[in-house]
Amino acid sequence: MTMRTDVKHFLCKIEDGIATVALDRPERKNPLTFDSYAELRDWFRDLVYADDVKAVVFASNGGNFSSGGDVHDIIGPLTKMNMKELLAFTRMTGDLVKAIVNCGKPVIAAIDGVCVGAGAIIAMASDLRIATPEAKCAFLFTRVGLAGCDMGACAILPRIIGQGRAAELLYTGRSMNAEEGANWGFYNSVVAAEELDEAAQKMASRIAAGPNFGNMMTKTMLAQEWSMSIEQAIEAEAQAQAICMQTADFERAFNAFVAKEKPVFEGN
Repeated sequence: MTMRTDVKHFLCKIEDGIATVALDRPERKNPLTFDSYAELRDWFRDLVYADDVKAVVFASNGGNFSSGGDVHDIIGPLTKMNMKELLAFTRMTGDLVKAIVNCGKPVIAAIDGVCVGAGAIIAMASDLRIATPEAKCAFLFTRVGLAGCDMGACAILPRIIGQGRAAELLYTGRSMNAEEGANWGFYNSVVAAEELDEAAQKMASRIAAGPNFGNMMTKTMLAQEWSMSIEQAIEAEAQAQAICMQTADFERAFNAFVAKEKPVFEGN
């Protein structure tokens, strides 16, 4: 399957096996709407079956990553919904996180400027995060009268930065600056704003040049092993690695090693 780029509610391009997506309302710091939530969810769900995409960069646009749910297009209407409608919405937003986690492709978030609310969640759900010194990331749900447990934050964020640090951010809703994010392990690296896109694409290219079936299996295990015992995880990884050993890429790597060459992986 070839991945579609004819999306309506966000930007999308695919080049050299790398899909680059970004929210497209820079004049309002790229808020999410009901439509962009749903289309992103469906796009990431379809990504599982795409052979032409090996890695994804979720980019910033106009100096900001995302300001989260749009105040007028989402927050306002939510105050007028009944419980059934509200639950349908919160499940839909959670489905976006599940789609990112289960898409089978490594996802790199390139974060500049504002990265808050659901925008911070998208960054959190990504596999890797690269930021600029201007990046300000906030899980600000308590600041709008809600709980910090939104879209998997209480499960995923502590695994990245630790329980105490996650608790502070989720209780207070304060911004985590780039230095904190780097020191706490939320960001893999911090680069100058003018270098952000290049750094994200370079990382994506490096990953895309690897054994893509193996990368898919790695991402799958990273997600599934959260709920496993050590014994279950070791057995699951034994089975996963045995499957990978049947791929042609494993043989390609061996042959390249013997020939003292760099392996060229083809994803099968």
